[in-house]
Amino acid sequence: MNNLRKILIAGLMLLSIPFVGYARQWTLRECIDYALQNNITLQKNRLSKLSAEQDILQSKAALLPSLNASTSQNATYRPWPETGTATVANGYAVSSIDKIYYNGSYALNGNWTLWNGNRNRNTIKQNEMAAQQAELDSAVTANNIQEQIAQLYVQILYSSEAIRVHKSSLETSMKNEQRGKEFVNVGKMSKADLSQLTSQRAQDEYNIVEAESNLRNYKRQLKQLLQLTTEEEFDIVIPTTTDEMALQEIPQMQGVYESALAIRPEIQNAKLGIEASDLNIKIAKAQKLPTIGLNASAITNTTSMSNNAWGTQLKTNFNVGAGFNVSIPLFDNRSTKTAVNKAAIQKMNYQLDLQDKQTALYSTIENYWLQAVTNQNKFKAAKVATESQQTSYDLLSEQFRLGLKNIVELMNGKDNLLMAQQNELQSKYLTILNIDMLKFYQQGEM
Repeated sequence: MNNLRKILIAGLMLLSIPFVGYARQWTLRECIDYALQNNITLQKNRLSKLSAEQDILQSKAALLPSLNASTSQNATYRPWPETGTATVANGYAVSSIDKIYYNGSYALNGNWTLWNGNRNRNTIKQNEMAAQQAELDSAVTANNIQEQIAQLYVQILYSSEAIRVHKSSLETSMKNEQRGKEFVNVGKMSKADLSQLTSQRAQDEYNIVEAESNLRNYKRQLKQLLQLTTEEEFDIVIPTTTDEMALQEIPQMQGVYESALAIRPEIQNAKLGIEASDLNIKIAKAQKLPTIGLNASAITNTTSMSNNAWGTQLKTNFNVGAGFNVSIPLFDNRSTKTAVNKAAIQKMNYQLDLQDKQTALYSTIENYWLQAVTNQNKFKAAKVATESQQTSYDLLSEQFRLGLKNIVELMNGKDNLLMAQQNELQSKYLTILNIDMLKFYQQGEM
């Protein structure tokens, strides 16, 4: 979607996090384009579409006449022929005492179904719908992959920011620890209080390790979606994000849903299923109707029991015939009625499937909308809380330096500041993600 692209890639000035070995940095657009070309599931869906297109060609070819050539060569051995008798070969009575002789026949047959209750033409339409459904299946998979990539991309952005926050917190903890050591040396702090500052510094180091581990895991998941198996270092471009991106107007839920109903491939696929089931009913009902066809043949034969030359036999025994046939079903042991009823049941199943997909779509959009509203409100509150906690911690640090506050109060203030910063970051990125997911469902583009 264009808006997600603007939000996550926007800005000509892109900030980069440190990386090792000059790894290629992927933008969101590059990740999506690469996945759409290389994802295994998508490639399998494309193969399904190609297979469906072959079914279309086959069903169209069934409208044309069929033609086949055949020949048979048969040898006969008569170990005890009766002399003075006649043998019939190819319609001729011949006298022969040959123990071994052969017959050859050559035929060219053609058949053409003129009408079979429109089953052949409805089959073409049915196969064309199957090809469209295969293409829509591919579009559904593509949308799912794009959503997953966007979510992982935002998680990577959030994790990168979280590492920055934890490193900043570590720097503060190290300063506090150093200050504590100085206080211990002059007798203004006990070693027990210093150990608490050391413990807080160690906790910040642990938080950094954990955040870096989460970042690597999100990158691994993104690489898996891209079908990347190389050992080359993987990294993403870190775009500029602003508070305004999280504070923008949230799209109306009902408007998003109505737009999504018109463009989402899973909805279009379910509707095509209903149309295809209507064709199934017509094809099933056509079993009650007559089938009319034409046939033609050209036949000749040869035999070793004739004194004529092989070419002469082919000419004199040559026959050409043509005719038509009509097949009228009278009693089919209920097979037609069963086929019609099953096709009608399948249609009802597709109708329920459409309702289910519409409900699922509404629930997904509603969830994104609720998450966007909730996290936007959280972000507004978190910004105020962060500013307040930062002011409070700066005051606590100065009072601690002057000996007016104890170590417990300082550590609590630092913990509160860190929590406020994390809440602000998390709500900010979740708001951006959920707003852009709503726009993705509304516009159908990423």
